[in-house]
Amino acid sequence: MSIARLTRTAPRSGPAPLRLLGRFDLARARAHEFCGSARRRLALWVARETTGPILWVRPAWHPDRLHMGGVQPVIDPGRLIFVEVTRPEDLLWTLEEALRPGAVPLVIGELPEPPGLTPVRRLHLAAETGAEARAAPLCLLLTPGTGGAAGVETRWQLLPDHEASRSRWTLHRLRARQAPPKSWTLTDTDIAQATGTAPPRDLHPA
Repeated sequence: MSIARLTRTAPRSGPAPLRLLGRFDLARARAHEFCGSARRRLALWVARETTGPILWVRPAWHPDRLHMGGVQPVIDPGRLIFVEVTRPEDLLWTLEEALRPGAVPLVIGELPEPPGLTPVRRLHLAAETGAEARAAPLCLLLTPGTGGAAGVETRWQLLPDHEASRSRWTLHRLRARQAPPKSWTLTDTDIAQATGTAPPRDLHPA
């Protein structure tokens, strides 16, 4: 892989973005970072907007597991293909290899820490190659805390902020190439409205 390809900026045009919750656009053929304690839930909300199989790559040594009881109300669990790797260096390599053919529309990687700039650029390039070969895949990097992966297209943080009578979430857009940082408060009603299962209503800023 040439230095020129690794150091170039994002393409100026590409496939139509994925629309999350009726208003947030995620560029396809790019890598995005989701962080915070509810990052898996945010990834499932993205998965709901896609069709076909979902490749979920995770470290075999990590004790956390995706709870199928929480998955089923959002997507069909049968769409999930889990890949567990036993060596840290295989996590990003597996993501890159999964993106390159363009056979899977959504590739999700659970990472123990944010990756550096060069690995993220390689993921962008692999996703672009997938878009040229077949379909434009979307890559989600799930990282703990406030994240910090270098070179990602966007970085989002989802945190629970529940009340006694209802579930509530705070969504932070921490980084985006085309938009400033911003926060929103979401309830289950907001999410149902945004996904078309209830009458539409604007999501409200936090």
